[in-house]
Amino acid sequence: MTQTSAANVLIHWDEDEQRHGAQWHSENGIHAHKKVVLADDTLTADIAYRLACAGTAILWRGDFQNARQILQALARRVDKPSRKSTRVVRVEKGEAKSPLDTFNLYRLAQSQRARILGMLLIQINSDHTISLRRAPDVREACLETYGVVVEPYIISLRELLGVISTHEWRKNGVPILARGDEPICVHPHYGVFSPVRGEYIQLVCNASWPKAIDKHSIAFDIGVGTGALSIVLALRDIQKIIATDVDERAIICAQDNIERLDLGSHITVQKTDLFPAGKAALIVCNPPWLPARPSSSLEHSVYDPESRMLKGFLAGLKEHLLPDGEGWLILSDLAEHLGLRTRQELLDWIEQAGLRVVKREDTKAQHKKVFDKTDALHTARSAEITSLWRLASI
Repeated sequence: MTQTSAANVLIHWDEDEQRHGAQWHSENGIHAHKKVVLADDTLTADIAYRLACAGTAILWRGDFQNARQILQALARRVDKPSRKSTRVVRVEKGEAKSPLDTFNLYRLAQSQRARILGMLLIQINSDHTISLRRAPDVREACLETYGVVVEPYIISLRELLGVISTHEWRKNGVPILARGDEPICVHPHYGVFSPVRGEYIQLVCNASWPKAIDKHSIAFDIGVGTGALSIVLALRDIQKIIATDVDERAIICAQDNIERLDLGSHITVQKTDLFPAGKAALIVCNPPWLPARPSSSLEHSVYDPESRMLKGFLAGLKEHLLPDGEGWLILSDLAEHLGLRTRQELLDWIEQAGLRVVKREDTKAQHKKVFDKTDALHTARSAEITSLWRLASI
């Protein structure tokens, strides 16, 4: 389990006139709750909402499926608070005067939502079973995420449902392309970003090779994640691919997917920050697209504080490119539409790194939020373009 559990951080509650404690676990790094009350099927959604808003966690002792219903009821109340509520600053009242204001309010609302929904807790036994009526068998899902444990532990129901959902993704796989009639899938692990945005994979599938590939069939994949881009490059007959990441879960996930497709002779995965040693004819990177501070460990695949990974990739690219080689930067312009970064800033970073834009290949974003007019960021999302920036040394 994580450092939180390793440090034996306990969460405490009163039950049967005794003080009890168990290991607290949170993948999002949430501290153990100080106020904990027990609840069962007699708890109403309104009372649960008031407790959660007041910072009191609820340790569930009733029917498991009823706990899920309580969580759904909490989500409805969070998403549609009373007009008298002051919990969320409302965009429609005019507080958001710019796209950046809208984004900041959206992030605030998402943080508050996560805090409230995370207040409903479940106790899990040391064998990853749950001693509640109608509880599902979560042993395999929890073992994949948390590994072997020796003591009971407590997590939020919201996190547990995420673990279960990821287990299904991992078991069934996510298609990234097709080879004839056969879908090629990757199997995401918990905490590793799933490549659900297929448009950027298609950009890599369709792009023509840089000249250097004819002499040196070697590529680097910076920030490998699930291994999706390395797999695409291997299936396009790149002979040697070195993939890197700093996240242990991503390393294990990528290796698992590479082995599933019997591509280990073409792809090597290294745990290192950004670039491996040496040079390559092609270097691809799909960094987090939004330059903002992640509010949890699971958001690092989406948010890149101060564009650190993006800047690091650009700054180090030139010295790792072979003559006539290219760096392929995969980036959405959503940050530009939200006022988080300007196009000129990106162009300046490219120039300062001694690089030039050979070509840019664009495609419209196709994910479901693009078409969701109720989404707070719909205006920005509906204008979003995903690009493959082909960069070379000046």
